[in-house]
Amino acid sequence: MTTLNYLPETASQTAGPYVHIGLLPQQAGFDIFENNFSNVLTGEGERIRIEGRVLDGLGAPCRDVMIELWQANAAGKYAHPADRQDKKLDEGFRGWGRAGTDFETGLWWFETIKPGAVIGRHGHKPMAPHASLWMVSRGINIGLSTRIYFDDEAALNADDPVLRMIEPAVRRDTLIAKREDRDGMAVYVFDVRLQGDNETVFFDI
Repeated sequence: MTTLNYLPETASQTAGPYVHIGLLPQQAGFDIFENNFSNVLTGEGERIRIEGRVLDGLGAPCRDVMIELWQANAAGKYAHPADRQDKKLDEGFRGWGRAGTDFETGLWWFETIKPGAVIGRHGHKPMAPHASLWMVSRGINIGLSTRIYFDDEAALNADDPVLRMIEPAVRRDTLIAKREDRDGMAVYVFDVRLQGDNETVFFDI
């Protein structure tokens, strides 16, 4: 009779349990980087705030999530050499930021500028103004990618080639941030739902 010996299961490769210590140390009270990654992006254009929470399948906020944002400037041009659009490059706009969910409230936020419409792939029709999000946390083995569109850009959203690929149409609403006006600043609220009803649309990129 042959006896089989099995090796014990190895630990899963996740980004936790302390995402913020390695990737957002200033949030944990550690000053170890010469330049900390910031959630405040400067630039020319309409200054806005984007905020929200990451919610689990039960609707509870996740409190150890790192979120990165990437967007075009107000003219619709990315701060990257691969963007060869003949549009104005804003030298003061980084176009990228990093934030973590608050330990108490689960809230994350960015202060940035309203992005302009960008040309689609291969010179196709413009995409509506949007920002791309990438997030990782304990329990998420592969980073999740999604997009934020703006509810006051209804006409451009209706013709956006990415939004139009999402069926049924009701799921498109999971990518639309709702505008509020607070103290003279536009605030766009965008909650990310990982599971359950109204689960956010994520992209395989």
